[in-house]
Amino acid sequence: MAKTASKPTNPAPDPTSANTSALTSNGKMALKVKSSRPKSAKKPKAAASKRKAAKVDAKQPKKPPTAFFYFLLDFRKEFQEQNPDIKSMRLVGKACGEKWKQMRYEEKVHYYDIATEKRAEFDRATADYNKRKASLFATLFVVETGEDQGSEDSEYDG
Repeated sequence: MAKTASKPTNPAPDPTSANTSALTSNGKMALKVKSSRPKSAKKPKAAASKRKAAKVDAKQPKKPPTAFFYFLLDFRKEFQEQNPDIKSMRLVGKACGEKWKQMRYEEKVHYYDIATEKRAEFDRATADYNKRKASLFATLFVVETGEDQGSEDSEYDG
């Protein structure tokens, strides 16, 4: 007599378990994961979880570009002249990055010098901006005591 394989009996699924199994259309077992969140609950808004951007002062100086971006300006012009049929900025950017990596330091010095000059201008402008901002802040929030600071004699002195 040949023994026939019998399916093992599965115990009833545990109601506290997060995983349950179900049969698929082809008869195989598939594992389904229950969500811990009820279906009626809404997803949290992504905008609420992000930090709110700080208000930017329009008069604040902007950071200057790096040396690579000054190189990119020059390279883009040359690349467009040599390859007028390529309009994709992705391809231009890739070609520029490859060229920048292959350049020697001596070739990059010109762009580093430009970036250094612009950075120095930015630092001076930032210092001036901070001075103006501090003086404006001081004039707006000066607390007046009502007393004349230049004269120590009081009208009540005899």
